[in-house]
Amino acid sequence: MLAARPCQRSYASIRRVVAAPVTRPGQPGPPTPRCIVRRSTTATSKDGGNGFVHWYESHLKTRPVLTKMVSGGFLWGIGDVVAQVVPALFDDDEHDANKKKSEFGYDAPRTARAVIFGSFLHAPLSHLHFNFLEFMTVKGGFQPGSLKIPLFKTVMEQFVYWSWFSNSLYHGAMGAMQGMDAGQIQKRVKDVLWDTQVAQWKFWLPIQFLNFQFVPVRHQLNVVLLTSVVWTALLSAWYPPEDDHQAEEEAEKEA
Repeated sequence: MLAARPCQRSYASIRRVVAAPVTRPGQPGPPTPRCIVRRSTTATSKDGGNGFVHWYESHLKTRPVLTKMVSGGFLWGIGDVVAQVVPALFDDDEHDANKKKSEFGYDAPRTARAVIFGSFLHAPLSHLHFNFLEFMTVKGGFQPGSLKIPLFKTVMEQFVYWSWFSNSLYHGAMGAMQGMDAGQIQKRVKDVLWDTQVAQWKFWLPIQFLNFQFVPVRHQLNVVLLTSVVWTALLSAWYPPEDDHQAEEEAEKEA
């Protein structure tokens, strides 16, 4: 669509300018030249397609922690939904699968716990973690582009401190939100932490090495959050939160 406007700036589109006639001294000047601008439909559609990306980038720059908290809560919730639904749909034994489908009941409080953990604990702490790793590589004098950077970050994250802390926090927070006492939480973490660590190393080591190598720091948590849909589903399926009846039985056994 054609639109006439003053030539105040240039556009990355097809322009057609009506040239003003040459004037001699003493003659009145011509009117302000006007541009007839035809905006490219390709450029318009491209801008529309990148609308969400630009919107997210702007929020990531102005409110990084809050943006990651919203993203984290949403994606952790999706992961828990997948963890609840998929095992009920697929099973090796046809009889058990039919039994699971008939008895399946969606646990909304469980998903709410995953959303709370992903939003208020995992996302802000992960934001600090990724920036801390970047700080250490800068202070350590690592050359940009060197493979030492992703290798150092992967080792620090997976073997030194972060994976142990985040997995303990996950199991502890899930137990606390279910009403477990300190002793029950400690027992739960002790029982499942090592198996969780082994599973984490198998799943996350190659992903995080590539993440640290090719993804900018501000988006590294986004990669983790997207991949965590699968990881959360695995965690929830392997170590599902115990229901109240199971917690009572454990308390009675300990008593």
